[in-house]
Amino acid sequence: MNPAQLLAHFERISEAPDAVARLRRFILDLAVRGKLVEQDPEEEPAAELLKRIQVGKTKKAPSHAPIVPSGLLFELPPGWAFARFGDVYSLEYGDNLPAEKRTNTGEYPVYGSNGVVGSHFECFVNSPCIVVGRKGSAGALNLSQTNGCCVTDVAYYCTPPSGLDMAFSFKLFHTLGLDALGKGVKPGLSRSEAYLLPIAIPPLAEQHRIVAKVDELMALCDQLEAAKNEREARRDRLVAASLHRINHSPRPQAGEGPGEREASAVPLSQAARFHLNHLPRLTTRPEHIKQLRQTLLNLAVRGRLVPQDPNNEPSAELLKRIQAEKLLLVKEGLIPPSKASAGVARLTFELPSYWQAIRLDDMCNFVTSGSRGWAEYYADSGPKFVRAQNIRFGRLRLDDLACVKPPARSEGKRTQVSKGDLLIVITGAGVTNPALMDRDLGEAYVSQHVALIKPASTALSRWLLLCLMSGPGGRDELFECAYGAGKPGLNLDNIRTLNMPLPPLPEQHRIVAKVDELMALCDQLEAQLTATQTDSRRLLEAVLRDALDGLLTETIRSRIKVER
Repeated sequence: MNPAQLLAHFERISEAPDAVARLRRFILDLAVRGKLVEQDPEEEPAAELLKRIQVGKTKKAPSHAPIVPSGLLFELPPGWAFARFGDVYSLEYGDNLPAEKRTNTGEYPVYGSNGVVGSHFECFVNSPCIVVGRKGSAGALNLSQTNGCCVTDVAYYCTPPSGLDMAFSFKLFHTLGLDALGKGVKPGLSRSEAYLLPIAIPPLAEQHRIVAKVDELMALCDQLEAAKNEREARRDRLVAASLHRINHSPRPQAGEGPGEREASAVPLSQAARFHLNHLPRLTTRPEHIKQLRQTLLNLAVRGRLVPQDPNNEPSAELLKRIQAEKLLLVKEGLIPPSKASAGVARLTFELPSYWQAIRLDDMCNFVTSGSRGWAEYYADSGPKFVRAQNIRFGRLRLDDLACVKPPARSEGKRTQVSKGDLLIVITGAGVTNPALMDRDLGEAYVSQHVALIKPASTALSRWLLLCLMSGPGGRDELFECAYGAGKPGLNLDNIRTLNMPLPPLPEQHRIVAKVDELMALCDQLEAQLTATQTDSRRLLEAVLRDALDGLLTETIRSRIKVER
């Protein structure tokens, strides 16, 4: 495969998320192997340059083992020479310069381990240099092009010797994997380890040509990246507009003819058909599928996924029956009285016929939080203990369940979780995440960071979960309560008074079945997308390995024209 084929395959391989970044690395890889520009036999060989470097060294460098033929990384171009990094370059320690001694108005930039961290009125390094992270961002590279700078003690600095171009050296450093070298057992970059790295040095004139060619190709990569970003931005706008039309399509009114609807309003069927007809172009990244899932949930809780059946018992009757059953259970002492604050359920969207606006507490026997202070009761075996980290958005992760030995006469009965219960994270990073306990764990409890919701009937559980996962069904309200002010978190009244829609029970089951069907299709889309991206990465790797440098510039330039 040659560079011309890179263009032919780029439409596919550019779908890899890191396509341009890998192309940049490939260009540098070609550069330091002598594959970007032609060699000139009239130029002084690099071996002579290395001899002068050794003669000109002011410090006695430690001796390094020579590079034997079996250890060569690649075939050396004519005029080039192999050497150990430490035989050519010297990494010098930076100086201690505490933050309180830095300023923002000094003449000289101050470099930390990964960039400028201030300025100073005096310089410690009197020439341009390469700054290499030693601690913290070990191996990070920065180029100081001023005639003076300060380098702190968390970094090294390197001034290339005469005969080695600064820009070439900076590009060479990027190919050495210094950041990976700094991630060993003991964090931090050891210069003694860096000094052992083998490098290839070209003649000085060729260094200049390499720098010019790399700069030219990197500029083309910038243009390619900008073109790709603009294409993705246009795609994102189209995805957002298409899903917005689906979400905001008007509900047909009884007796309304097609010509009576506003001219700007697009029927749901038409908006959905457009999205489905262009699905491959509208689902090229995981976030697109995530947005599609949320749109489906939004349609579900607003009664737009399945038709209503006037023969179903209205949800108002279901609500009355559940309220009567709850009153009886309270009277018998089997459940506590409702603790929800007074109020009337209100929703921001129009409900279909036979639906009812409710508050979550209306459909639950009780809402409580988990057991407090049970960390001291952790055990290697015994009843399961469900914690916040076990709850992901819409699902449970039970591979790392803790076990407990509940204390005698504890409040365990209140916090015991059963199949069909709903769980919501009320504190911490996953706050508002809901999940359904969809299996029987035997004796199991929930932690204090989790709200436990006991539905009046497990037949309601899947519908309530859909509402907790969708914006208009209740999730938007939960977010507002959790992140409205102060430290993120929910109290139990936020959950008890959560406004939700309630369809007739048979319609709930039809909606849940349709959502399951559509989410399975989304799973397939996600799997196909992952497979496509994996294939694109593999193809990109194969093409970049086999491509030659001769047509590389024209290949990229042609691709930019196509992208635009």
